[in-house]
Amino acid sequence: YGSFEDFLATFSADKRKKARRERRRVAEQGITFQTLRGEEVDDTLLAAIYGFHANTFAAHGHLPYLSLEALRGLAHGMCERMIVKLARLGDEPIAMAVFFRGGDTLYGRYWGAGGQFHSLHFETCYYQGIDLCIELGLQRFEPGTQGEHKLARGFEPALTWSAHWIAD
Repeated sequence: YGSFEDFLATFSADKRKKARRERRRVAEQGITFQTLRGEEVDDTLLAAIYGFHANTFAAHGHLPYLSLEALRGLAHGMCERMIVKLARLGDEPIAMAVFFRGGDTLYGRYWGAGGQFHSLHFETCYYQGIDLCIELGLQRFEPGTQGEHKLARGFEPALTWSAHWIAD
């Protein structure tokens, strides 16, 4: 797509209206976004990102997937392939989404927030990712697993595979 509006043009009128309303609600709350590559994320910000990640998992009764050390390793080891969309309210970070860039694809993987903000999850994880794909000229966006809510935001389910090596 050449723009977010081009992406929305593929939606039904009702879905377009809903997406625009969600984006507007986030903007009306005064929330802005910053895009950072892994090498641009310092230890203080990594701690905040981990806190958002852990807080979101705890709110759903789960332990977080990642440790602070794992996030630090990803930021330093994957440098420009790791991209963080940081949501801010004024100067204060309030939420984040961590993406990874492959050849022509953006992979959405981790989300977290420090509080409840209307439509912030959808904006941070999906709409900001779509904007990023358009900006970087990427052909595909894989927003991650689970969630029927993705259907209403233009994503279709697809079979995929995953491989993990756990040393310890």
